Order: sequence, then structure tokens, then C-alpha cells
Amino acid sequence: MAALDQKSPNVLLQSLCCRITGKSEADVAYQFQYAVRVIGSNYAPTIERDEFLVSEKIKKELLKQRREADAALFSELHRKLQTQGVLKHRWSILYLLLSLCEDPRKPSNRVGNYGTVFAQALPRDAHSTPFYYARPQSLSLSYPERSVLAAHNASSMGTSGIGSLGVYPVNGPGPSPQSLLTGPGAQPIADPSRGSRLAWALPVSGSPSGPSPPTSRPPAGPASVPAARPLQRLRRDGDGSAEISEAALVRDILYVFQGIDGKFIKMCSPENCYKIDSKVPLCKSLRDTSSRLAELGWLHNKVRKYTDSRSLDRAFGLVGQSFCASLHQELKEYYRLLSVLHAQLQVEDDQGVNVGVDSTLTLRRLLVWTYDPKIRLKTLAALVDYCQGRKGGELASAVHAYGKTGDPHMRALVQHILGLVSHPILNFLYRWIYDGELEDTYHEFFVASDPTVKTDRLWHDKYSLRKSMIPSFITMDQARKVLLIGKSINFLHQVCHDRTPPGKILPASKSTDSPKDAAELFTDLEGAFQSKIDAAYFETSKYLLDVLNKNYQLLDHLQAMRRYLLLGQGDFIRHLMDLLKPELARAATTLYQHNLTGILETAVRATNAQFDSPEILKRLDVRLLEVSPGDTGWDVFSLDYHVDGPIATVFTRECMSHYLRVFNFLWRAKRMEYILTDIWKSQMCNAKLLKSMPELSGVLHQCHILASEMVHFIHQMQYYITFEVLECSWDELWNKVQQAQDLDHIIAAHDVFLDTIISRCLLDSNSRSLLNQLRAVFDQIIEFQNAQDTLYRSALEELQLRVQYEDSKRQRQQEGEWGVTAEQEAAENKRVQDFKDTIPKMCSQLRLLTHFYQGIVQEFLRLLMTSSDESLQFLSFRLDFNEHYKARDPRLRPSLGATRGRRSSNI
Repeated sequence: MAALDQKSPNVLLQSLCCRITGKSEADVAYQFQYAVRVIGSNYAPTIERDEFLVSEKIKKELLKQRREADAALFSELHRKLQTQGVLKHRWSILYLLLSLCEDPRKPSNRVGNYGTVFAQALPRDAHSTPFYYARPQSLSLSYPERSVLAAHNASSMGTSGIGSLGVYPVNGPGPSPQSLLTGPGAQPIADPSRGSRLAWALPVSGSPSGPSPPTSRPPAGPASVPAARPLQRLRRDGDGSAEISEAALVRDILYVFQGIDGKFIKMCSPENCYKIDSKVPLCKSLRDTSSRLAELGWLHNKVRKYTDSRSLDRAFGLVGQSFCASLHQELKEYYRLLSVLHAQLQVEDDQGVNVGVDSTLTLRRLLVWTYDPKIRLKTLAALVDYCQGRKGGELASAVHAYGKTGDPHMRALVQHILGLVSHPILNFLYRWIYDGELEDTYHEFFVASDPTVKTDRLWHDKYSLRKSMIPSFITMDQARKVLLIGKSINFLHQVCHDRTPPGKILPASKSTDSPKDAAELFTDLEGAFQSKIDAAYFETSKYLLDVLNKNYQLLDHLQAMRRYLLLGQGDFIRHLMDLLKPELARAATTLYQHNLTGILETAVRATNAQFDSPEILKRLDVRLLEVSPGDTGWDVFSLDYHVDGPIATVFTRECMSHYLRVFNFLWRAKRMEYILTDIWKSQMCNAKLLKSMPELSGVLHQCHILASEMVHFIHQMQYYITFEVLECSWDELWNKVQQAQDLDHIIAAHDVFLDTIISRCLLDSNSRSLLNQLRAVFDQIIEFQNAQDTLYRSALEELQLRVQYEDSKRQRQQEGEWGVTAEQEAAENKRVQDFKDTIPKMCSQLRLLTHFYQGIVQEFLRLLMTSSDESLQFLSFRLDFNEHYKARDPRLRPSLGATRGRRSSNI
């Protein structure tokens, strides 16, 4: 063995030829040269390279020979061989053993014994035949075995390969397909699989210099058939003086089928097609037929060029490589057809083979044999054109679009390609929905990831859909669910720090085993595929919501926002205002946050807010807004609620800024209610005291009327904000949250809730003019409070002086003196007169204030009536229920045409 290992492969091959033939090295020169060509060719066998199948055939052969012990020993040795890495190509060795174990004494079932086979010379064109796809031209069987091989391949390929063909007689009333297989000089063989094995390994052509091997073929048949072959052979070689023979064209066409220029048919680059030179003498029918057949080569080149250019492009991705692999499979089937055609041509060219004229390979037969492969290649070429520049899911969509055809064969072809193309996509999908992992190096999957996004924005920004990569056979709803499943798994791991394995959240489905499984799964989008997606979606989303509600109290935080930032906790808000009133009346620059925080804690302990969870109360805080010149504490004070962790996904910074805006608006409206309450209390408390001053009755009555108007306005606004805006929106939000199936539903419902509040509280950009008018009304209320306080202060001071004057006068009278002197009485009368002179000024100030207030309210009502929101229109009716303002302002009286127009628009 050591000596053999040191020998070169050529020496070993030559020794093998000598051992098989039993001749010397000089006598096996032809056989050795032929064996070198076979081993050095790039021919791929037409049989399935299945090691298990070959080993089973060997065992069956041993069992047929009643060698059960040898079969058991072979099985044991094969098992040991599989566990060792000594041989890389075990299939080749087993196949050689299978070929050698056949009985050489069988008649008619074999080509001949191996000694006689290797004793033959090379075919006459062995040194001149090109080796591009050299297998069909230099490796051949006898014609009967080739015929059976062709029929066997045609039946086994079915409709899934380009090599599917039918054998039809096309030269008039010729023989039937069976007669083609058993024509003159042909005898069917009993074992077509043996023929297919030997078709690529052993030549059987006759030798011009050696003896012919003994064959089991019957006599040649009629004498006219062999007599016609030399003339046809002469025309095929192009020796005719006038016109190219059809046989020569057939040989050229077979080269063109492989994309190789023939002797007469060449690629015309300017016209991008195969053409026969016009100078070549050829009749029109053969020229037209050859052109039709040459189209197959052009289609082959188009598909082959695409696969060659894309197969080495790593950026094309896994889906693209699968597409190229599917095209390679189809080309492989096409090459099997070419191998059959080349083999038949080789049989006709071999010496000593008698073939009937009706069984020869003609252009018309090629048209029939290549009809189905041409249709398939046309489909592939059109698919290649349509898929140019596409990759990933977009490429799968392009392939899927071609499957919408009424041709069942074309649909089966596209479905087969789609199965291969969609296989990587399904692997991506399973890895994402069951493990939350996204390994998409070439950006082929329809779920995209942004690694630069931080954890706090994971849910909103890190993962998104590439809409261009969503395959057309996956709906947008399915794609959204797929995105949510994987996003939920990553959110649980990275944000919630939940260490539960994905396999415990939902049972992992097995990955797709084959492209066929992928194709079948994607063809049943409303069945198996939908059920898989729905099961993973519901289980993952339910688990995520349970974690958020139980571990992070999401719903409790949502209710806390309603109670504190939206002023839902009435007793707490009222007591807080009472405690903050002295502090907030000061200038904003004199406030300190720690003082306000202490007041907040006092209000919490004194109200029902103390019974809330400590987790919620510790997040409640005071916030001071940016101070502007002239601001008081009321203008800059705000409550704040700190959010972090998973709940910050729902309560984002944008949401908290919305809550802050709504709180400031509600806080200011609540302050107006608080101010009007103080105004009413002042009026009630001072009404009896000032009865002794009848000169004030007019101005006090005017104050009461204006205060009543303001109270009515603020009460209607508070009712609208509290019930029609906050309570109705909150009820809708709570129902949606209870019915939410995933976190996105909660976030979307919460966003709608905030948008509704912002819009109906006049805080959006469309209601800016309304908000300005409302703030002007609030300013008038504050100004009225200041005016009334000034009035009551001066009136009470005057009342106090009058009481003191009367008390002094009474005391003097009791002492027996004059009550007042003339000077004192004159001074008292002068002071009273001065006070009475200020009353008209107070009345004019109140009238001016009333005028401004009513003008602002009328403009506010006009804007409400022209609003597109029906709730705001109804608010205008409630604010002016008795048409008090409408009687004063003609603009509030809509014309008949405007009323009809508004009614028609509402309809």
C-alpha cells in the first residue's frame, strides 16, 4: 500500500486499465486516454447522488444472489465507514462497487464485459470534440439503452424540470413513441437504471483499430437503412457541395442549446440573437426552423448570465441565492435533456450502430422535444427580467406575482421556485417570532432594526417594517403582528428585564424543514400560516401585558394620571389650592420648590390621596415652569409625575408634555372657579354690612350681575371640560385598555385620548383663536376680582369711619356734651361727599369691565358657532341659553342661507 500511495494518479489509472482489460500498457493507450478524459470532464451524473440508495441497491443485489451473510457484513462495514472520515466521496466508491458487482455473463442486459469495453478504441471524434458539457458527446450507450434512458428520464422528471419531454413522431406517418424506442436495430433493455448508471461511465462505440465487442443486438434489419447512413453521415459532416445538411444543423443546434456558437449558427451581438449567416446555402424552411430552435440557446444564455453574475454576489442575500439555486435546478434539468439529445446523436455517429431513418434526430423532432423546455425557459427568462434589481422580500413578491396564471405547468414551476425563495424568509420569520432574534445581514427581511436606538425608545423606534420587503403573499396585518411578536420578546428581555425563556412564553414551532414546506405554508395564508402567527401573537402579547400590569402597575399609573394631572381627585385639588393660595399669590421669582413640595405632602396627608400606593405617591412632585416678567406663582406652578422603566413606553416625553399643557389649562380654569367662589362669598358677606350705605346699591347690583354672568360662563365651561371632554374620553380610553390585545393598542388608545383632550380643550393649533378669547375671559375675571376687592375695601373703610363717627358722637352725647362740633360735622360731610364722588368712577370702571367682558364672550360665542366640532357648537348654545348675547350682537344671528349650509354639511 505504501508503494501505491507514492505512485501518481496517472500510473494508478493506467494500472487499473491494464488490470481490467488484461493487456499491456502499450495496448491500452486508447482506453487510458479515454479514461483520463472521463475523469477530467466536468460532467455531473444524471442520477441522484444518494449514498443510502446506492448502499441499499448493493444489499439487494447481494440478497438476490442469496448472499445474506455478505449483505450483513457489507451493512456493518458501511456503518463503520460512515463513522470515519477516511473517504470524502463514499458515494463514488459505492457506485463503482455497484457497477462492478453486476454479473458480466448476463446476455442483453449489459453492454459487454469490462475487458471488451476497455479493449475498444476511442470514438473517432474523441480528440476533436469540445469539452463544454462534454458528457453527452463522448459518453454513450447503445441505442436501445439510450432510448430507454431517455424515456426513463422523461417519466421521472415530471413537470418540475426542464428536461421533461415527450417523444413524438413528426416526419409524417412515422412510428409511434414505442416504435421509436424499439425501432430497427434496437432491442429494449430490462434494466433502465443500469443504463443510466453506465451512460456517463462507459463508452461502447466501435473501434477502427481493434476488434468489435460482442453485442446482443439483433441483425440490422432492412438493407436500405444501413445503406442510407453513409450518405446522411456525409451530409452531416458538411461534405455536400451545395447545401448544408440537416444533420449538420442538428449538431450546431445542440451546441447553441448550451450557449456555444456552432459552425453555422453564431451569436449576433448587435441584434442579440443567434443567426445563420446569409451566405450559408440553406433552404428557407431549415433556416426558419433553426432560428426557432436557436431561441432556446438565447433563453439559456439569459438565465445563465443572471445566475453567474448573481451567484457570487454576497450582497444579493440568502433569498437571492435561493433564487439562483432554483434557477440552477431548472438548468440542471435542462442539461439532462441535452445529455439525452447528445447521447442519441452520438449513437447515430458511432460505427456499427444501425438506426432507422424514422428514428434519427431531426430539427422537427427537436422542435417537439424542446417545446415544453422552451416554455419553461421563457418563463424563467421573463422572471429574471422582472426580478432585476430586487432582493429579499421584494424578490419573493416578484416571483409570487408570476404564479398568478391559468397554466398549471407554469404555476407549478413558479410555485417550486417560490418555495425555494421563501424558505430563507420563513427561517427569518420563525427565528424572529420564537426567539426575538434578527440576523438579517443583507436587509432582506421585512422587519428592520436600528442598533443606534437606546433602550428607552426600543418599542417606538428600534424596530420597524420595511414595507418594500413585505412579500405580496403576506398581508399588512400579518406583517404588523410579526413585528409585534418579536418586538414584545425583546421588550420583555431588555426593558422589563424578564428572564423567562421564549420557549415558556409560547411553544416554539419547528422550523421549516424544506422549501416545499415553506411553499405549502405560504400558499395557505388563511389557514396554517395565519394560525401560527395568531397563536404566537396572542400568547406573547398577553404575557407582556400581564407583566406590565402585575409587575409595573401600568393601569394604576394610568389612573393616577387621571386623578392628579387631570384634576380628578377633587378633594385633593381643592385643599391644595387652599394651602397654596398665600404662596402662589406672591411673585414667581420668590417661590422655592421645596416649600411647595412640603405643601403638596401636607395636602396628600390631609385628603383621600393618602390611601394611594406609595409607588404612585413618590412619583408625584411639584414643577415650576419658566418664569416670565410679571408672573405670579399661579402662572408657573404645575404638578409633575415621574415615569421611568417600561411604563415610560406608554407615558413618553411627548405624552407628559401633553399632560403638562392640559394640567395648566385645567388648573387655570379651576382657579377661575376658585376666584368666582371667593367673589360670591365676598358679596354674600358684605351685603348686610353695606345696607347702611344706600349710595352703593347701584354699583353693588352691577357687581352682582357681572359676577353672575361670569359664574354661568365658568360653570358651563367646567361642565364641558369635566364631563363632555375628560369623563367621556376617559371612559373610551378605559374600555379600549381593557380590551387591548397588545401594547400597541394601549399606546394608540392613550394617544387618541390625549389628542382628543388637547383638541377639545382648545389647545391644538386649530383652536388658537378660541383659546386666546378664553384666556381673555379669564383675565377679565381676575381683573373683576381686583376691582371688586378695591370697591369693598374702600366701602368697608368708609363704613368703618362712619361707624366710628357715630360711636364718637353717641359717646359724647352720653357724656352730656354736644355730639359733634361744626368743624367735625363739616369734615365728616366733606369726607362722605368725597366717597360718594368716587362711586360714579367705580360704576364707570365696572361698566367698562362689563363691556370688555361681554365683547370677549360674544367673540368667543361667534367662534364657537362657526366651529366644525358639534360639541363646541352645543357649548355656544348653553353659554347663551337665553340669547342674551345674541340680542346684543347681530353677528351671532346666523342668516338663513348660512343655517341651511351648515345643516347640509352636517347631513
